[in-house]
Amino acid sequence: MKLIIVESPTKAKTISGFLGKDFKVLSSYGHVRDLPKSKLGIDVKNNFLPTYVIPTKAKENVETLKKEASKAQEVILASDEDREGEAIAWHIAQILSESKDKKKKNNNFERIVFHEITEDAIKNALKNPRNIDQNLVDAQQARRVLDRLVGYKLSPFLWHKIRYGLSAGRVQSVALRLIVEREREIQNFNKEEYWTIEGNFLKAGDKKIFSAKLYSIDGKKMDKMEISDKNETEKITANLNGLKYSVASINKKEVYRNPYPPFTTSTLQQEASRRFGFSAKQTMVIAQKLYENGLITYMRTDSLNLSFSALSQAQQIIGKAFGKNYQLDSPRYFTNKSKGAQEAHEAIRPTNLAKSPEMANLKDRSQSRLYTLIWKRTIACQMQSAKVQQTSVDIKDEDNRYVFRATGQTIIFDGFLKVYSSGESDTQEDKENNLPSLKENDKIISKEILPIQHFTEPPARYTDAALIKALEYFGVGRPSTYAPTLSTIQERGYVEKTEKKYHPTEIGFMVNDMLVEHFPEIIDVNFTAHIEEELDEIAQGQIPWVNVCQEFYIPFEKHLDEKESEVQKNIQISDTLCPHCGKPMLIKFGRMGKFLACPQEGSKITLPMPEEAAKIKELEEKTRGEKCPLCGKPMKVKRGRFGYFLGCVDYPKCKGISRIWNKTGFVCPLCLDTPERKNNPGDIVEKKGRGRGKPFYACTRWPDCNFIINKKPETEKELTELYNQWKEKPKDKTSKKFHKKDRVKT
Repeated sequence: MKLIIVESPTKAKTISGFLGKDFKVLSSYGHVRDLPKSKLGIDVKNNFLPTYVIPTKAKENVETLKKEASKAQEVILASDEDREGEAIAWHIAQILSESKDKKKKNNNFERIVFHEITEDAIKNALKNPRNIDQNLVDAQQARRVLDRLVGYKLSPFLWHKIRYGLSAGRVQSVALRLIVEREREIQNFNKEEYWTIEGNFLKAGDKKIFSAKLYSIDGKKMDKMEISDKNETEKITANLNGLKYSVASINKKEVYRNPYPPFTTSTLQQEASRRFGFSAKQTMVIAQKLYENGLITYMRTDSLNLSFSALSQAQQIIGKAFGKNYQLDSPRYFTNKSKGAQEAHEAIRPTNLAKSPEMANLKDRSQSRLYTLIWKRTIACQMQSAKVQQTSVDIKDEDNRYVFRATGQTIIFDGFLKVYSSGESDTQEDKENNLPSLKENDKIISKEILPIQHFTEPPARYTDAALIKALEYFGVGRPSTYAPTLSTIQERGYVEKTEKKYHPTEIGFMVNDMLVEHFPEIIDVNFTAHIEEELDEIAQGQIPWVNVCQEFYIPFEKHLDEKESEVQKNIQISDTLCPHCGKPMLIKFGRMGKFLACPQEGSKITLPMPEEAAKIKELEEKTRGEKCPLCGKPMKVKRGRFGYFLGCVDYPKCKGISRIWNKTGFVCPLCLDTPERKNNPGDIVEKKGRGRGKPFYACTRWPDCNFIINKKPETEKELTELYNQWKEKPKDKTSKKFHKKDRVKT
């Protein structure tokens, strides 16, 4: 029997289906060894030798792998083909090579890699095993060591100078810096007023109205901010009203719109964020499931290449489904412009293009949406370009003083747009732009001349898509690091997401400012990109990994020692006098944010900040009369990791808690209709849904009561109507998962 070891149990199950009884497929459940959490785990004086340990959660599974490996004729390591996967294979080999009998070594390992989980790919990989690529292992090891050195050396500096529990990272700190600098651009932005003038026109004898913008005055082209004064705008508008107009010229040209390239990790994350509102982490979790179930190729890649078989299959499908005029004479290839892109692998594509989204028949909606997006993008990139006719019409007055310009476009041949559009400007209305059939010297009637006020806009805050695009542009991080980096800066409390956009918190500003001031080289975009380039060189066997660590660590350690003694702790003094000692209280930072502390050493007297105290008072008024769901005693407003909540006044004897709801003022009608809840019905409150975060209204007694409506009732009569409609609808058996965060812990 041959033993195949992969990372994921889903992957193991899928591969098992392709192989016979001669193979047994087991999962390592990810990494089996890592650096210890309790200490640095790196001997910096001995060539940065790492000390690896088996995590507690992996020990039981490691024993199972050892047991099965001892019985197997051969052990085949089939983890993912990237650096992380190569390192996992190496660590498994290191553990299994030492049996209980220390004198006996089991070195009978083979390493196989594949880009897709299909029967052909697996069997082909088994025919072409190779050794573990030590260069890839060293590259991953160098990244892990560098990140550990930065994290475990720089984080304590932040603990001493700001507060305990903060962290710094080689990539996460650069991401935070980009967000903070963008926020400061927005704060310092001074909006400027400007005006444009638009006219609504129609051709004489025609009823079709079209719009055009004032393009030039006396032969001088209007710049975007040419008119900055309202009075000047009104004067020009007054001159334009009542003039007679005609078509001065018509320019038509045909242009081609080329399709987008197939997906890489970053572009998939960006597009899923823009179209569906998925976070980068959410996208990767969904893509991982599609990959492990054999539906798409490996989802951590920055390559734009497609295999010959995929290119050939795409043309067959395009010809059959859309016609020969949509096929290409020869395949279309794309060049990756991202820094450090690795072109050895394939782009993300369906493993079998013949399996359309309908044929895949995915029951999970998120998986279905992402698979459809990948399938359409892959097919579209091998279709003919779209042919578009762009039309520009200049309209002049009788004296040739004023010229308006109207533009529009008409799609002559849709090409790839038949399958995949940008989702932004490909509606039929936008394509035609409502331009009538015109020719030179046609009389044009002015219906209305409108001055329109504008203000310059500050740069937009980063979304998941925009931040990933920026990190990729600067060469910071790699496909496997984008999602965890974005998750980390949120988990640390450095940023918050509001309406899908990143806002730095106060602690995020402080951490960034301290790192920028005292360690600018560490969180410099170019430095981080340079490290990524050196990691690539290690993977290619061009430089030893220890040299890269030495080059970084020696000056870093010296600089850190200097700053440790030079930089004073960030201490702020408030205007609030301490009730204990009468001195001004200190402003400190804790896990929940800022608070006031007594300045005397050893004193544990603390108070909330004035603004927080006011908020608590407001919430106490709002929740007056609320009773503990466990003991019935009064509830008190408290603050936790996720905001304010109600806790029993008898804590810690009673640990009853409850959310602070936005009540509608109505009692749940379903509870009133249910005998066991009639005497203690829930209230109808506003809740927030997942995805786009739209509010809905439900009972506080969930999960006992599953009443839910999308509209806020204004009257008892309207609530009764909504309740009757709800009773007639079929109930979704999976609806409970949307309310998981609303459960009251007892």
